[in-house]
Amino acid sequence: MDREIMLKTLADFDSVWDIIVVGGGATGLGTALEAASRGYSTLLLEQADFAKGTSSRSTKLAHGGVRYLQQGDVSLVIEALHERGLMMKNAPHLVRNQAFVIPSYDWWGGPFYTVGMKVYDVLAGKLGLGPSKSLTREETMALIPTVEPEGLRGGVIYYDGQFDDARLAINLAQTCADMGGTLLNYMKVVGLLKANGMVSGVETVDQETGKKYKINGRVVINATGVFVDQIIRMDNPEAREMVKPSQGVHIVLDKSFLPGDSAIMVPKTDDGRVLFVVPWNDRAIVGTTDTPIDKASLEPRALEEEVEFLLEHAAKYLTKDPKREDVYSVFAGLRPLVDTGEGKNTAQISRSHALLVTISGLVTITGGKWTTYRKMGEEAIDKAALIAGLEEKECRTKDLRIHGWLKNIDKKDPLFYYGSDAIAIRKMIINEPDLGEVLHPDLPFLKAQVIWATDHEMARTVEDFLSRRTRALLLNARASREAAPLVAEMMASRLGFDQTWIDRQVEAYQALAEGYILK
Repeated sequence: MDREIMLKTLADFDSVWDIIVVGGGATGLGTALEAASRGYSTLLLEQADFAKGTSSRSTKLAHGGVRYLQQGDVSLVIEALHERGLMMKNAPHLVRNQAFVIPSYDWWGGPFYTVGMKVYDVLAGKLGLGPSKSLTREETMALIPTVEPEGLRGGVIYYDGQFDDARLAINLAQTCADMGGTLLNYMKVVGLLKANGMVSGVETVDQETGKKYKINGRVVINATGVFVDQIIRMDNPEAREMVKPSQGVHIVLDKSFLPGDSAIMVPKTDDGRVLFVVPWNDRAIVGTTDTPIDKASLEPRALEEEVEFLLEHAAKYLTKDPKREDVYSVFAGLRPLVDTGEGKNTAQISRSHALLVTISGLVTITGGKWTTYRKMGEEAIDKAALIAGLEEKECRTKDLRIHGWLKNIDKKDPLFYYGSDAIAIRKMIINEPDLGEVLHPDLPFLKAQVIWATDHEMARTVEDFLSRRTRALLLNARASREAAPLVAEMMASRLGFDQTWIDRQVEAYQALAEGYILK
């Protein structure tokens, strides 16, 4: 993917786009891929970077949703378990099987959760990842050596999926481009075009140059997550708010807090949420909170009480109690929960998605979760094609291999998450051995990855690279700050930017990363 080529494609396009998708997160990318794979002319526009918001800030789980089963939302669980299986089949280099252990401290907890997880297994059907079973106290402690032993009676083991959210987003964008789609990051939609009262396109501003565009499309799909209401109000200023944002916060700890390969799942915390402690990229992620938020932001910040909540609850279930100084990074994401107007708290609102079509033909798809991104895209394009009067075409994404597809990967390889693209990156290093050097002694990322991200993954800023093309910001925020000057210099040399750009990028990144570091 090359942004300059994408801009030229946009400028040279002399017809009406079949599908214009607004939003470059999981839902927007899944929707654009669905459209492009069916052969529709497809344009995706993202105001910042791909997966800048919620879609790079998840718990990194491709899961059916154990807590939704507890709430009785069986249809959502069945759908999510099915989609989890497809994710693992279509992107095996990024999605893998993860064992979860539910520690039991009550006499009734073991049998209760054993039965519940057996239902989970049944609902997964042929796409199940392994049978759940009850564990003795000794077996539980063998799998989770740092689990709190006092009062522990046993546990239950079950299997779900784990993945890298931002990397999957980039691979989805690449797959869409491979299918002929046109995608532009840093292209903000500022208005809707209308003809005879119907939405006929969008007005956009290139955030890099300030250039304005008026782009015509047969149908516009609003897939902007927590920002969908802003686009809806461009169509109807009087529209009722559709989304009730909820903030989820995670802290990242050293692997020593969770030395095994299994994750911990606590079914119910004080605020009614599930708590996870999950091994990820040689770290342990603890999350998540559920805090109602009044206003959506591209860069949400963890609240002090959320951080304390996670530290306190991690200490309840781990023998090694985490302190503030142990936290490598803290990050927050906003869930686009569909407001039904029933006055429920955010922990009780369904994670099902919603599809809305306004009287003027604007299609909005929101809610849901990462695991169901493909299904949401399929439903959105089915509806959009009907509204636009496009030729009906069958869905192809159920069996569509995602860019980078590689089944047999070596998790010890630092480039494993690139899948088949890792071959090209290694060739770069053979030709220029200096590119095999790490960017920082406390980070596993190589100089070659900066070049690859800039040339092939549309990374436009230091943040794009350190936060999403690699996960340096989440794995070690302090080290990522120290790597920023080198990354800026390398990116500037590829993009043709000057020292002023380098200085601004380093300053902006330092300020951003400061918010991920606990004091």
